[in-house]
Amino acid sequence: MAMGLDNPLHIAFLVVILLLVFGARRLPEIGRSLGSGMREFKDSISGESKQPALSQSTEQQPPAPQQAPVAQAPAEPTRQA
Repeated sequence: MAMGLDNPLHIAFLVVILLLVFGARRLPEIGRSLGSGMREFKDSISGESKQPALSQSTEQQPPAPQQAPVAQAPAEPTRQA
């Protein structure tokens, strides 16, 4: 008898253990981080990378002009005589 995850009962048992250990709120976050880590690993193995294309496009754009803040004189109260 193999002890792998080929049996659906084993997978269900593993999910219940994960819910008890981490809680229902943390599981989606853990899944997303695991998926992004696996994607980055696959990209590094295959040699594909999307970051250089993004950095080249940001370097070609000129910086936005910055405007100096305009100082306003304080308003004087009106006096009635």
